[in-house]
Amino acid sequence: MLVINFKNYKVGKDVFDLAKKVEIYYNKAILAVPATELHEIAKNMGGNAMVFAQHVDFQDSARSTGFVLPESLVNSGAAGTLLNHSEHKIKLVEIKKIMKRCNELNLKVIVCSSSLREMAEIKKLNPFAIAFEDKKLISTGKSITEYKQHEIKKFVELLKDTNIIPLCGAGISSGDDVAHALVLGCKGVLVSSVVANSQTPEKFLKEVSGIL
Repeated sequence: MLVINFKNYKVGKDVFDLAKKVEIYYNKAILAVPATELHEIAKNMGGNAMVFAQHVDFQDSARSTGFVLPESLVNSGAAGTLLNHSEHKIKLVEIKKIMKRCNELNLKVIVCSSSLREMAEIKKLNPFAIAFEDKKLISTGKSITEYKQHEIKKFVELLKDTNIIPLCGAGISSGDDVAHALVLGCKGVLVSSVVANSQTPEKFLKEVSGIL
């Protein structure tokens, strides 16, 4: 599984252009795009690609100015959402509320976790996937698969008796990094800058197409 977080590296037409390029070279990817572009990208993506939000909020009232609700994701055509990314951390109690509402709406949730202790709590919520990450390695080109091998192995072991998909991410910048993630037991990776902030995203996508 390849999950690509576009962050806010691209806006408007550039988001669409990158999404179509991903579709050409790896049409099974999950694309986490800015909320403003969700509807447009979801409407125009073909193949087996899924479009996710980068975050979603829980509010029990329509009087919730500025919050993006799970219902809005469904209306936009999104298949799911990222949650608790290291650049957008939220409390466990909020994760629980959001997960419950997303499950009711059949939205898949990939929850990010930056520690094994946090992951153990998230595991209890049974999300679609958990992405193990290290904030210090994000966008450095220093892959988590090299610098956090021991922790990744423990992470995978903790999920082995569940249906939760184990992913890892942070600093992943080559096909070799992806292959290493699989050797360590992960079922895929969460990436961003190697695609969304690259002048040649097709290079990485071509490498990954022969691995995942």
